[in-house]
Amino acid sequence: MTVLCEFIIIIMSTGCSVLLLLAVVVVLTGLTQCFQALFVFDGNSTTHRDVTRKAVLRKTAEVCQDIAAADGRDFTLTIDDSLTAERVQDACSSENSTSLLSSVLFHSSIAKMYFSNANVDLVSVLSDKHHFDGEAFQEGRDLITQGVSAVKASVKQENFIAGRWTLGRVCHTLQDFYSHSNWVELGNTAPYSVLISPDQPLENLAGLNISTCRNCTGQSCDDNILPDVLQQGLLTSGYFSLFSPEKPEGKCSHGGQFDQTSKQDPLGGINKDDIGSSHGSLHHQAADLAVNATLELLEDIRIAVGDKNFLRLMGLSQSSALCFVIDTTGSMSDDIAEAKRVSFDIIDSKRGTEQEPSAYILVPFNDPGFGPLLMTTDADTFKESINKLTASGGGDIPELCLSGLQLALTAAPSSSEIFVFTDAPAKDADLKNTITALIESTKSVVTFLLTDVLARRRKRALNQADAQLYRDLARASGGQAIEVSKSDLSMATSVIEDSSASAVVTLFQVVRNPGKPDNFTFTVDGSLQNMTVYITGTPSLTFNLTSSTGVSQSSSESSGPLASLSLAGNLRRLSLNSDKDTGLWEIKVDSNDPYSVKVIGQSSVNFIYNLVEAHEGVPSEYFLKESRPLSGGNTSLLVTVTGGDAVKVPEITLYDSSGPTEVNGTMQSLGDGNFLVTFSEIPAGDFVVRMRGEDSSSSSRSTPGTFQRQASTQIKTSSISVTAQANSTNIEPGSTVSIPFTVATTSGGVLNETATGTFTVRATNDRSFDSASPSSVTIEEGNGGKANGTVTLTAPDSATSGSDVTLTIEAEDAAATDNNYVVLRFSVAAKVTDVNGPLCQEVSTSTNCPSSSSLCDSSQWEFVANVTDGVNGTGIESVTIREGNGTLNTSTVVGPGGENVTVASYKASCCAYRVQLSAVDNVGNVGFCVGQAKQSTTVAPVTTANCQ
Repeated sequence: MTVLCEFIIIIMSTGCSVLLLLAVVVVLTGLTQCFQALFVFDGNSTTHRDVTRKAVLRKTAEVCQDIAAADGRDFTLTIDDSLTAERVQDACSSENSTSLLSSVLFHSSIAKMYFSNANVDLVSVLSDKHHFDGEAFQEGRDLITQGVSAVKASVKQENFIAGRWTLGRVCHTLQDFYSHSNWVELGNTAPYSVLISPDQPLENLAGLNISTCRNCTGQSCDDNILPDVLQQGLLTSGYFSLFSPEKPEGKCSHGGQFDQTSKQDPLGGINKDDIGSSHGSLHHQAADLAVNATLELLEDIRIAVGDKNFLRLMGLSQSSALCFVIDTTGSMSDDIAEAKRVSFDIIDSKRGTEQEPSAYILVPFNDPGFGPLLMTTDADTFKESINKLTASGGGDIPELCLSGLQLALTAAPSSSEIFVFTDAPAKDADLKNTITALIESTKSVVTFLLTDVLARRRKRALNQADAQLYRDLARASGGQAIEVSKSDLSMATSVIEDSSASAVVTLFQVVRNPGKPDNFTFTVDGSLQNMTVYITGTPSLTFNLTSSTGVSQSSSESSGPLASLSLAGNLRRLSLNSDKDTGLWEIKVDSNDPYSVKVIGQSSVNFIYNLVEAHEGVPSEYFLKESRPLSGGNTSLLVTVTGGDAVKVPEITLYDSSGPTEVNGTMQSLGDGNFLVTFSEIPAGDFVVRMRGEDSSSSSRSTPGTFQRQASTQIKTSSISVTAQANSTNIEPGSTVSIPFTVATTSGGVLNETATGTFTVRATNDRSFDSASPSSVTIEEGNGGKANGTVTLTAPDSATSGSDVTLTIEAEDAAATDNNYVVLRFSVAAKVTDVNGPLCQEVSTSTNCPSSSSLCDSSQWEFVANVTDGVNGTGIESVTIREGNGTLNTSTVVGPGGENVTVASYKASCCAYRVQLSAVDNVGNVGFCVGQAKQSTTVAPVTTANCQ
């Protein structure tokens, strides 16, 4: 189901015959030809987001149910379309878990998949194969085949971020089949499994010369598919074009006001994109089939990658990643040792629990090098790698800190906490805008641990400008710049341990630069635990903390009535003694130097947000926005609130503390804790998202308690617009993609058509792929306020399939006072030639099962099969038990033709007389092997086997 109603704005460049095609999705009130990607406001239609979300929640719950059954645990969750992320997360958690549950990471991962799904309607809006239009069945299946292989390759490398982006795109094409073809009209009630089985033939396709439709009768298109097509079971789909009414004679059209082919005989269309579409009466049947087809696809991936990695792909995790970026030059021995100590303590204390980090990321840097990136879910692999780090070199002082940080930002899951250890300036300070763009895009929090800053006797000491770079990046991300001596570093790394806890939330954060004495308030609610206050500033800074009950503690008290205070360099850390004093607290800070205040705690009540953009004249269709909002314009956020039905949110605002300025948003509920929040005419500034609400979940309160939460990442506005759109989001090793981009100047959030000017352009990628771009673009008079350029990106032959590359294109004005960017992600996907699943051949079976079921416990049966991957296959990677409770042993032998043969030997009690084995080859193709002991009173039991 796709948005297939578009306008194309054609921009003619002067002096050359270049057409820039900008796809703008159009959805107008009262028109029903478009199935929307993310939201729907008719109250009854289903979107791609709905389909994807339902399937992910159901399949995740099914996997957890199977794991619980294998472990002998109860699983009481009812699996249906009413599931929520909170309920699935709770049901999948350990029975003995005492940690707070947070569904933030799960919500974020699901969002990445449905945003990627929706993005197909921008990147490939006119491509028949991406939407199964124009009877492009083979081409559409090829897209699915290649995409699924890329997902499996990404998971194999533990690159779950790339896997989610690719999976979302694959799901879009698969889901569109059921809305755009006549599969539903043919009476089918199950998914067309051949679409995810490339070794199976596509059958009964209506040939190019076969008529498939007749004119609709008046406004009704219910019976426009020819009876012969339905009787013969021929598969067809609608043709679509914005420009021409031409289509093969007698063929069906997609339909809708903007489909020009539907205005030529046969008139009308067959799409089921929403309840008002040409075949809208079948919309819900198509949507249900799309859900089931997505479930079938997810099951195929699950079998190929295994349950644990599948749940990681879905983002089912309680804890964030442990991510270190470490300077390895000569003076960093103490820092490296402390990074080892604190990471080992976290690993050893949390291993095997739900609070164990979901991933481990390590990026070393120095000069002239940085990396390699280590990204793993194996704690021992991380330990081994960080243990090998040694301090050496570094005589020329500046190091490639930001290059290392760039790798970490693109590798780490969204909203990760990244810790940077260094005592030197950044040699690559020109990457500051790129790093800021990636921080804003990923919403990761970056904390710098800067040792011996401004030390007079050290050649490597940072000056104020060097240190300010790190402070600025920390502020943009919601992190901190902690300046401490090497001898006191161990006291500062407590912030790493704090962040590794589950369900960490931010209540309040502010930076004052320049500093001034000020009072700050924050609300403590009943859901909070383990609250901590961080204050950074010069030694002369003083503060006073006052609780909601009026009790105070000053900065001179290390162990007072409210908190325990510890000092480490410029950091003051207050660990609150109690979480019971709910209500309004106050911090008074007295300092004329720059300082920061941050208040965190643990709670299941939190939120995530994503910038979304309504296209011109299209207030009801939104897509993910990967750049800054425009100063003076309107901005929309998709906000997801966690914590369950007891949480009510009446207010979401954008807050700029420098003003201070607070902009109230207009909220529209989308159900299940999701809100579309629109802000009008946002002034220039650096904003953070704040949420205030009520929580009635506590049984100890007769009235709901108020709460507040604050997002960490700043949202900075810009008067520059940067847009880019690649023709494909995949890149093959050894190939080059071209990405056209446009830079424009705006005023009040609207294009300034009379503006002129020159803009510096920077295009950087995190994998050091070869890239070419103009160093600047100029908006000339008469060009309508826009300038165009092209970036090329080349993946080396050695690029690994399943990896990814993030490209950031930035534009900065001549005064270097304003900049904006666009972030694009590409999946590296090698062309797959092995599309056939493994083959199974029965070798032998035992015949000693008794005929009486009462005696089955005392006997066993054995099933032996040879599993191969064919002549041109990539080889068998694994054989596992999919159904059955016996034991499986495998070995490898050489077959008569020199091929490798995996011998699978399965033994089980005669009470369990059936087995299904799943075999996976090295590119993730799946095959099944079924054996069954048939009992008979007259003959010995035999075992049959077949491969599916």
